[in-house]
Amino acid sequence: MQDNAELLEPIKQFLYCETPDSWVQKASEPESLPILLKDHLLCELKAAQSAMFLIRKYAVDKESAATLLAWFKPYEDFAYDRIGDIHSLKNKNQVSKQILARKQSAYSQDLIDKMVLLIKEELHHFYQVLEIMYQRNIAYDGITASRYAKGLFSHMSAHEPQILVDKLIIGAYIEARSCERFAKLAPFLDDDLTGFYISLLRSEARHYQDYLKLAQSISKVDINERIKMFGIVEAELITSEDADFKFHSGVPI
Repeated sequence: MQDNAELLEPIKQFLYCETPDSWVQKASEPESLPILLKDHLLCELKAAQSAMFLIRKYAVDKESAATLLAWFKPYEDFAYDRIGDIHSLKNKNQVSKQILARKQSAYSQDLIDKMVLLIKEELHHFYQVLEIMYQRNIAYDGITASRYAKGLFSHMSAHEPQILVDKLIIGAYIEARSCERFAKLAPFLDDDLTGFYISLLRSEARHYQDYLKLAQSISKVDINERIKMFGIVEAELITSEDADFKFHSGVPI
């Protein structure tokens, strides 16, 4: 099995900064746990949604697009409208029909294969976080989004296919930062949470690599300059002061 340090090394090289110690200190305080878990729950759903939006927009036929929406409905009903609970969400993480590629798209099947696997894993993680919250009597009562993703997407190109390439690069940074934060935070949590966060490292590490491979396969030019640009933006969001403490927030004020 791949050692965690070995797994994290390419992620540390990819990211332009490490998570500041002040964020780790704030995140490891017992009173921060409800916010951290609620935001983590929503982050898992948003990661799955981002993958779903990509394959709906760029890769699948209309029937498959409808199938994807149906797959997500119970999770979105719970997260945004408080419909359902941990019991009603059990065993919902399955696609009712085959997801079929558009014939005219050269990269659609690869996009579908990687993103459907990512969606299944992220929705599984969503349910795992919900279980942890349920066990600890932490109610999910909604939570506002942090500035992080919005800050990254504000630097996206306005033209295709660069929009898609940029979305994939941004996805890579979000997954890589999540992985790095799981590793940073794990030693300061109780045994159950430590074990859970360490267990997430493997899939998150692969996700960021999948995003980058897809981005380069779709782009007609080398993507290293775009990767660098988004890396600098991402590091600025992580290292600048941030009054809104969340899983991907910057330096706590």
